[in-house]
Amino acid sequence: MSQRVFGIDFTSRPTAAKPITCVQTTLTGDVLRFDGIESWTSFAEFDAFLASDGPWIAGMDFPFGQARRFLENLGWPTQWSGYAERVASLSRPEWRQLLDDYRRDRPPGDKEHKRETDRITGAVSSQKLYGVPVALMFYEGVPRLWRSKVSIPLLRPSDDERIALEAYPGVLARELIGRVPYKQDVRDKQNQAQREARQRLLEALCNGEAGLTVSAPGDLVDDPKADTLDALLCAVQATKAVRSPAFGIPPDADQAEGWIAASVR
Repeated sequence: MSQRVFGIDFTSRPTAAKPITCVQTTLTGDVLRFDGIESWTSFAEFDAFLASDGPWIAGMDFPFGQARRFLENLGWPTQWSGYAERVASLSRPEWRQLLDDYRRDRPPGDKEHKRETDRITGAVSSQKLYGVPVALMFYEGVPRLWRSKVSIPLLRPSDDERIALEAYPGVLARELIGRVPYKQDVRDKQNQAQREARQRLLEALCNGEAGLTVSAPGDLVDDPKADTLDALLCAVQATKAVRSPAFGIPPDADQAEGWIAASVR
């Protein structure tokens, strides 16, 4: 029996230059076969994917939840659907302002809060607006998940045949090749060493070092931004999660915060 598995490299502002990248794969036995890529230059295409018929499983590279401490300090609901709806009611500038106001008068070390799954995986806080603006990825992604009614293990589990899992490709990349840079968005900083790292990463996936065998074309390493390779890593993480009891989520995981697929203790 085969399963459709998708990996999605998300962005808070999709464009032709930096689209949302979706890798399509099929899991048959212990083999995950790469089937193709879609590049979405607008959120409308992401919304259409979420509305597509199941069954499917998708690993998505953006934070699905916020830290319990942040929610409690705001006086917001700690149940996911409640705070997802609250975020959906805000404009993007209002969400930015809320985060800036929250951070402004708090002491150093208490301005942005990490979830337990962030601490385990090394992910940054879902409140972070600068550098990699994961707070904006959260803002754009979570209300769409909430409206879609897909099943989200731990946060909003259901019998829906469409299952969304939070992924973080950097975790799996570190497991396979260590803390070696393998991608770069800035053209002048792209180099051969990064390409060689992408080559080692893809070879590790295809050799079964992630716990299943991946069948994928070698030209995935040609993209210096590694958007497609990251999307493939998301699909692998989703596959590993769905093959694990309870999606690999420990019984004491916080239902307010969510869980990154392939988090380990």
